Parts: sequence; structure tokens; C-alpha cells
Amino acid sequence: MANLTRLTPFDDVFDDVLRGFFVRPVAVEGPAAGASQFRVDVTEDSGAYTVRADIPGVKKDDIQITIDGDQVAVSAEVKREKDVKDGERVLRSERYYGKVSRAFSLGQEVDEAAASAKYADGVLELTLPKKAAAKAKRIAIQ
Repeated sequence: MANLTRLTPFDDVFDDVLRGFFVRPVAVEGPAAGASQFRVDVTEDSGAYTVRADIPGVKKDDIQITIDGDQVAVSAEVKREKDVKDGERVLRSERYYGKVSRAFSLGQEVDEAAASAKYADGVLELTLPKKAAAKAKRIAIQ
């Protein structure tokens, strides 16, 4: 399977330029730019696909995985927790929150019943066994 990456050369450039105009720290509200997706690695061997996704700061109960044939969708919700104590004020907040998701197609249908998922240290690992391809049946002509 070919590895494809999306080139986005201007993601951080504009943020860095705009940040340089401010002399004092500024509170950033809302999700950070580019937080709507997360990084995913997909590998394949003869019997299964392995998907590794970096989803830090998420509880495993807040991750949803759906499989439909060869379509896989992963979504998670990063919840914002307010830890501001009385008398404190936030000078800068860059951690993102909100819903993140990815969906992609694989080259072959996945056996949903045998699929498994593990989440540890901010990395989700899916093992998606391939469904056995239907063998061609030869029909005798009468």
C-alpha cells in the first residue's frame, strides 16, 4: 500500500508570523488550528492491516471506531477541563479541545468480528484482519 502524505506548508507559518506581532502573552480561545485531524500510520501484511493513530489527551471511553466493509472511521472528543484557581488568570492556552476524526478506505474488506483495538500512552492501535476473499466458483454447463 502506498504511503500518501498531505503537504500543508503554511499551517505553522502564519501562526508563527501572527504570534510575533504580540508583545505580551495572549489567551487563545477555541481549538488550535489543525486540531481537526490527527496523525495516522497504516501498515499491511498478508493477513491484516495495522493502524496506529496519535490521539493524546483523550480517554479511551471518548474514542469511537466504526468499520463498514473496507471503510474505517475513528473519532474522538478531547474535553476541555478548567483548572483555573481563584485569583489566577490564563495567559496562554494552546491545548486543543473538541472533536477530531479521520476516515479512510483500505484495499480489502475488514473482518469486523476479529478486529481489535488498544489505547496506551496516547496511541490508538487497531488490528484489522482482512476478510477472506470469496473464491470463484466454477459452474458446469448442462
